[in-house]
Amino acid sequence: MSSRRRQKQVVAIGLLGTRLDAGAKTSRWERWRPSVSLTMQDDLIVHRYELLRQSRDANLANLVAEDIEQISPETHVRQRTIEFDDPWDFEQVFGALLDFAQAYPFDTDREEYLVHISTGTHVAQICLFLLIESRHFPARMIQTSPRRGDAPGTIAGWVRTIDLDLSRYDQIAARFQRELADQVSRLKSGIDTQNASFNHMIDRINQVAVASTAPILLTGPTGAGKSHLARRIYELKKARRMVEGPMVEVNCATLRGDGAMSALFGHKKGSFTGAQRDRAGLLKTAEGGLLFLDEIGELGLDEQAMLLRAIETGDFLPVGADREEHSDFQLIAGTNRELSQRVRDGEFRGDLLARINLWHFRLPGLADRREDIEPNLDYELDQFGAQTGRRITFSKEARQRFLTYATSPSAIWLGNFRDLSGAVQRMATLAPGGRISLDVVDEEIKRLSMDWRDAAPDTEDPGLLPRILSEDEIANLDRFDKVQLADVVTVCAAARSLSEAGRTLFSESRKQRKTKNDSDRLRKYLAKFNLTFQQIQDAIHS
Repeated sequence: MSSRRRQKQVVAIGLLGTRLDAGAKTSRWERWRPSVSLTMQDDLIVHRYELLRQSRDANLANLVAEDIEQISPETHVRQRTIEFDDPWDFEQVFGALLDFAQAYPFDTDREEYLVHISTGTHVAQICLFLLIESRHFPARMIQTSPRRGDAPGTIAGWVRTIDLDLSRYDQIAARFQRELADQVSRLKSGIDTQNASFNHMIDRINQVAVASTAPILLTGPTGAGKSHLARRIYELKKARRMVEGPMVEVNCATLRGDGAMSALFGHKKGSFTGAQRDRAGLLKTAEGGLLFLDEIGELGLDEQAMLLRAIETGDFLPVGADREEHSDFQLIAGTNRELSQRVRDGEFRGDLLARINLWHFRLPGLADRREDIEPNLDYELDQFGAQTGRRITFSKEARQRFLTYATSPSAIWLGNFRDLSGAVQRMATLAPGGRISLDVVDEEIKRLSMDWRDAAPDTEDPGLLPRILSEDEIANLDRFDKVQLADVVTVCAAARSLSEAGRTLFSESRKQRKTKNDSDRLRKYLAKFNLTFQQIQDAIHS
């Protein structure tokens, strides 16, 4: 024993074993009894034994106490009465043991505590484990057991202490860290992303996905990877056995009119023209699994009301039904809309937003993660190879040419990862001998530039600025200001928010930490021309 243990009084706390500790007067010394065995160890002196028992077991407790004090005169046995009607009822047993722990006058300066777990039901042992782990019992666990091969009549058995401080177990801690890293990697599809804010977001999603069944809201621009991430979350939950059913995915923008209710909540045969048979609906299909509602902002208000009830209670009414159905499902919602603005516009229910907004993660666009373009480029090449059976590589010069362009301000990545995936598919398909050349890259760069130019408002259109400024205001602009303002207007017109426009316009200075607030910087620039972001949006899109 350690010097610390010799200096302190050892106090054992254990439940009376109504079966294992029992024994007839004439035979009780002929077999192993755990509570008595604990006090028979050569290298362990128990100074006090807190014997926990119920009132109805007083006679057995008295017998055990006598035997302990006879075999170990150093041990003083104190009987403590705790009551529960059903030793297999977790709530009763945990409550009784918690009450005892909270009332007990632990003195860790003078005493060392050992909780004996060889007696009691499995429920009681679990409760003791939890209370030790939570430090309600400032103790170590100790276990006794009969020793195989001992001669008949040998009743001391053996004893082992168990330390629940997991930080002391390096191999266990390392396994936890490996498992955590593996989970995060799966959420990122094995891509070695470098963007700090994105990696932090994935770490948080990992924590939430394995600890909560509450709805998750994924927002961000089209093509940012919401559907892809939702599938990875489902796979993680399924691996953790948090879901057993399927993942059901639907783009709510495709649910229109009368068919929306039927698609989501099902219908009964004959409930409307064309309803020739019962339909389960997506919520029922997702029973025990995960429902991913992409573009949830496109749902109608009636569907939103039904969905809110289904999220809160699991109950919903199929079209034409007289009785509600029930489905236990977990929900992930995705949208590229600003749902708070749609609430203000009366197009989205505020109570539904509050319900799905508990865990809200905003995925950045590819233009805001330029350091992640290279690892995603390799991922897309691997995906193409897996689908086609062809291994595709770049020449050194071609790879550098494409990455230089892809990470430059000229590449605005309007379609985000969809644009990158499309670019890789085109280049890989055109690669002679499986190797992407400079000519193929130059052709793709030209194509992307033209696509983005066609998709964005025309900065050279002489009719653009007159839609925002008066003729006199334009006439008073220097050519420098006119060109610069036209580009700013282009970005603002294509952006969904002031902050998104600011991130696009000041991406390089942000990298160099020259600006801390892109939105404020853009707001002040526009104010020089008596403009606001909303004025530009209204003028361009009216």
